[in-house]
Amino acid sequence: MDVFEAIRKRRSVRRFRGDEIPEEALEKLEEALIWAPSAGNLQSRKFYFVFRRDLKEKLARAAYYQEFVAEAPLVVVACMDRRISLHYGERGLSLYAPQDVAASVQNLMLAATGLGLGSVWVGAFKEREVAEVMGLPETLRPLALVPVGYPGEDPSPPRRVSRSEAVVYVR
Repeated sequence: MDVFEAIRKRRSVRRFRGDEIPEEALEKLEEALIWAPSAGNLQSRKFYFVFRRDLKEKLARAAYYQEFVAEAPLVVVACMDRRISLHYGERGLSLYAPQDVAASVQNLMLAATGLGLGSVWVGAFKEREVAEVMGLPETLRPLALVPVGYPGEDPSPPRRVSRSEAVVYVR
């Protein structure tokens, strides 16, 4: 699938079929994550691919009982690494590392779309609880949960602002 087609087709999917994701697709998702840009190429991020039902249920609870989190075959827990991001001081912690993770998550979601998978970016969760469920070291901060799987729904495209509302040319 062409990248522009993937951009236009990507939707927030909250219902998933139970089909397992093939190994080749998982490898492509991993590749999409690690090839995203990062500040200073420090790559201050780490990703956990969660398949275990018990952990996905705990993540769903930590995400304010968003049950679709537990229903996805895969949940990616996207984390920033505070230790690496400190290379740039406070700006690394507050801006660069979160941007690095965000770029990776966007790559992941577009790759998922290109592979015929659905996904949704979940930011509403209790960070401390997710960190405890995952047994994360203090240096890692979870910034996003991304349920991934074959879509069990086909959401309509959401309304977008016009180009003139979103883009200003400065020449």
